Amino acid sequence: MERSLESGNVTRVQEFVLLGLSTSPETREVLFAVFLPLYLLTLLENALIVFLVCSHTELHKPMYFFLGNLSCLEMCYVSVTMPSLLAGLWMGPYHVPFPACMTQLFFFIALICTECTLLASMAYDRYVAICRPLRYPLLMRPQVCLGLARTSWLGGLLVSVAKTACIASLSYCGPNVLNHFFCDVSPLLNLSCTHVALTELVDFLSAIIILWGSLLVAIASYVAIGRAVLHMPSAAARCKAFSTCASHLVVVGIFYSAALFIYARPSRIEAMDLNKMLSVVYTVATPMCNPVIYCLRNREVQAAFRRALRGS
Repeated sequence: MERSLESGNVTRVQEFVLLGLSTSPETREVLFAVFLPLYLLTLLENALIVFLVCSHTELHKPMYFFLGNLSCLEMCYVSVTMPSLLAGLWMGPYHVPFPACMTQLFFFIALICTECTLLASMAYDRYVAICRPLRYPLLMRPQVCLGLARTSWLGGLLVSVAKTACIASLSYCGPNVLNHFFCDVSPLLNLSCTHVALTELVDFLSAIIILWGSLLVAIASYVAIGRAVLHMPSAAARCKAFSTCASHLVVVGIFYSAALFIYARPSRIEAMDLNKMLSVVYTVATPMCNPVIYCLRNREVQAAFRRALRGS
């Protein structure tokens, strides 16, 4: 729906229509039956990790501190995007007021930027633990861990304020149909009727700094870890370390590949169907897989979980 501005004949969009993941009623029913359990499972997994990390003193270590932060973030992350995805699958195309769309965009950008820097911090933590074990208590003391976590969260919020302000200040004169399941950067830029070069530049530079910067830190950390693992005398230790690092790299690689393809580009993305599919990867798949890959396969976490079950 559009309303006339008080002056002139120009109209300004007051709400957007989200087409959702699919417009076919039959497909929507199947996808709803798939994504609703995935959403609930993701919330359960991450809530369990937060509970275990907070309630068991043996998990009060830097690695689990970051995992607890990541799980908190994942619960917020999926709760920003998944409800609108499920609403679109349940109702079909639906209307979102402009302020609500910008609010969703703000939290989404803040959380995805925070996740990038948290993943880099976690990779650095593992690098220090494996490559600098004697200095680990000093380099990853509580003050440093808290500072890295605060920087991740505050940095994400600051980047989001800048990007959301730029996008919200654009003029949207119509049409107002977003071929997406949530309010994302690229679909909104495609609908703007004003010059978006400055906004695209801000979007591109922030993607370079946050996405590429954190990715380089993660890659450098895992490369150093790989070199250290190769020099381990025990073949069994090497296999175990490589297995853990490989699973971490798979999750990090999938997340960054999808995010970089969509956001680290200076031009508008026209292939919106591909955009939606890639968005599902880092808004649904990675939040569900991260707890299993990073934490639930860990022996200390499994032991804490068994004690929690016995205590209940």
